Amino acid sequence: MKAVLISTYELGRQPFGLASPAAWLREAGVEVTCVDTSRERLNEQAVRDASLVAFYVPMHTATRLATELLSDIRRINPQAHICFYGLYASVNEAWLRRLGVQTILGGEFEQGLVHLAGRLASAKSKVATSQEESVISLSRQEFKVPNRDGLVPLNKYARVALPSGEKLTVGYTEASRGCKHLCRHCPIVPVYKGVFRIVGQKIVLADVRQQVAAGAQHITFGDSDFFNGIGHAVPLVEAMHKEFPKITYDVTIKIEHLLKHSGHLQTLRETGCLFVTSAVESVDDAILGKLDKHHTRAGFLEIVRWFRMEGLVLQPTFVPFTPWTTLEGYRELLEVLRENELVENVAPIQLAIRLLIPAGSRLLELDDVREGVGAFDDAAMVYPWKHADGRVDDLCEGVQRIVHTSEKMGRTRAQTFALIEEAARRAAGVREAERAQPILVSRAAVPYLTEPWYC
Repeated sequence: MKAVLISTYELGRQPFGLASPAAWLREAGVEVTCVDTSRERLNEQAVRDASLVAFYVPMHTATRLATELLSDIRRINPQAHICFYGLYASVNEAWLRRLGVQTILGGEFEQGLVHLAGRLASAKSKVATSQEESVISLSRQEFKVPNRDGLVPLNKYARVALPSGEKLTVGYTEASRGCKHLCRHCPIVPVYKGVFRIVGQKIVLADVRQQVAAGAQHITFGDSDFFNGIGHAVPLVEAMHKEFPKITYDVTIKIEHLLKHSGHLQTLRETGCLFVTSAVESVDDAILGKLDKHHTRAGFLEIVRWFRMEGLVLQPTFVPFTPWTTLEGYRELLEVLRENELVENVAPIQLAIRLLIPAGSRLLELDDVREGVGAFDDAAMVYPWKHADGRVDDLCEGVQRIVHTSEKMGRTRAQTFALIEEAARRAAGVREAERAQPILVSRAAVPYLTEPWYC
């Protein structure tokens, strides 16, 4: 039995979503080839020989890219059984079925893949007629150490750039899945519905260990919220630091949890945390309420102050363009970032992101959202919406152009921010005189991943 696991995009990281199921499948006797098309060409010979071709789709971009490869897979091997697994598989089940995908696995997918491979191996035909595996499984799995054999080397992926100019090789692992929280806009919620699952400390440390041996100098923890299980997270980073005192790491943590567990900020710093990503989303309390984020602008700014006192770096992310965004509100966001000296901490793409409303989104609980969206767009995998003020949509498109052009031209974050500010002033019809620009530190003064964080 041969299988090909394909990742099309995982935020510039070596795909955990290939390494983890590869361990399960190989232990079950399946010959597995892993392909990351964000870093290498599709292995056509492996596809030709495979009974199972499974795409890992943890996010919107990955899913779109995966569907674009379907015609190539069918051309190469019309008999291969096609599976999509990961967060965006189950929420887009109806559309993927229409595209001819035969098996959909959401939530905890490893056991489902093993079961599917077993069915295919025992079937007379390579094509199973119906799915027996749960489309969404939240079962408690005994995780296995990810098998990274055959994956593209770590040094081909995103690095962490330090203030010194040094760039660290990055490994990636996960200490948990799912999330306790129910933020309305989050794509995790329709699948996990407030459930989260722990990956045992021994498994996580073994994965870190093998990546350090492969050259990793920094570890990114991909948990949706590293402090979902504080009793798991803190002992884990303490154990990792004890074994690898020179290895740094980064995590993602909600503002709500940073406030609640502020006593552990010092622990993060002392165990080598280089920066913390936090989905702030907005500085408008009304919008934060719509998104059910459970924090406020004041809470966010309190964390900014605490981080500076502790010597930690905060990397806020945002969804600045929503149905409730105003031109004045967008300019206010930029002003908050400028006044709090956060320009360098925010990747420019974070100032251009437009709210996505995927299938099953809790945003559809809101009357104004339901009334304002169009029919679900299968190909785009979202409910389309237009802002009541067309100038806001025009500004969003303008900011996206600025960000993409800046990436190509190599502009600094400060230079890009200034262009975005000017675009926002023009959109609002503000004719104020150009203010003297404060001196901003260079981008290298804040550690950052060389591939921006977005979905």
